[in-house]
Amino acid sequence: MRRRAWAGSRLLGGALILAVLVWRLGADPFLDGLRGLGPGTLLTAVAIGAVTTVCSAWRWRVVAAALGVGLPLPGAIAAYYRSQFLNSALPGGVLGDVDRGLRHGIEVGDLGRTLRAVVWERVAGQAVQAAVAIAALLTLPSPVPAAVPAVATVGAVAAGVLLVTGRGVVRRGPPRLAAAVRTAADEARGALLRPGTLRPVLLASFLVVGGYLGMFLLAARAAGVHGRPLQLLPLAMVVLLAAAIPFNVGGWGPREGAAAWVFAATQWGAAAGASVATAFGVLTLVAVLPGAVVLLAGRRLPWPRDRRPAASQQEAVADLLHSGTREDGAAHG
Repeated sequence: MRRRAWAGSRLLGGALILAVLVWRLGADPFLDGLRGLGPGTLLTAVAIGAVTTVCSAWRWRVVAAALGVGLPLPGAIAAYYRSQFLNSALPGGVLGDVDRGLRHGIEVGDLGRTLRAVVWERVAGQAVQAAVAIAALLTLPSPVPAAVPAVATVGAVAAGVLLVTGRGVVRRGPPRLAAAVRTAADEARGALLRPGTLRPVLLASFLVVGGYLGMFLLAARAAGVHGRPLQLLPLAMVVLLAAAIPFNVGGWGPREGAAAWVFAATQWGAAAGASVATAFGVLTLVAVLPGAVVLLAGRRLPWPRDRRPAASQQEAVADLLHSGTREDGAAHG
């Protein structure tokens, strides 16, 4: 019951944000974001999406290999395309990630490790995106300078609280919970912090963030916002951070609200922000459409009956699905 209420509140939150934006700005800014999307812009978005998908799949493959459940890069790319499409098309934003972790687990016979590989891969992408966002907001001229120290402070405090809480649980918490936290910390160090893993994960994550920023600049141009990249990059980072907020409808909601808010402090205005966010949302959806082809092709190859997940494994998948958060309203960092 609580899970259904949480899922419903996430959708309701995104819908309310969109409703408020339409009430305050009208429908024209959203329509303006669609009018500038010509064939050349859409094809460019597909090309950018291909680069970010390959880099994300490479990151996933590196993390999975560190956990002992490696997979070939072509298969990882196809699975990542499918997961991005499902994340964009279905509510919640994590069903695609659960799908690729589940399918990989069935293939290698270790559902626990493959699902954790997906979790650590997404955590790594989010961490790098947050670090890049904070660095950009601290070093580049920002239209909302008062918010920059607040963003950095909240991030630092959240990291500190998480670290202190984890240490407290390990030292004085219930034995089972302490063992789980200790195991997760050990696994994180082994999966992400070893030099052989850390370097490719960082490189892939930086390239993915660069792709999202390129997509945002493309969306801004399509929406008629012709600012210099250094003017637009801080705005893009705020929008990307907001896109990770799980209260959305297929990725829509917080992203558009943040864009309208941050653009309101510029010479372009809140309506331009809504237009850019709309174009950005459509471009990111178009960029993952190859995942629909992968999904349809996969439906023709049903799982063998003896390779379907057991009931206990299905429960683990359900727990992961309901505890997951969205990465990338862009698709995900």
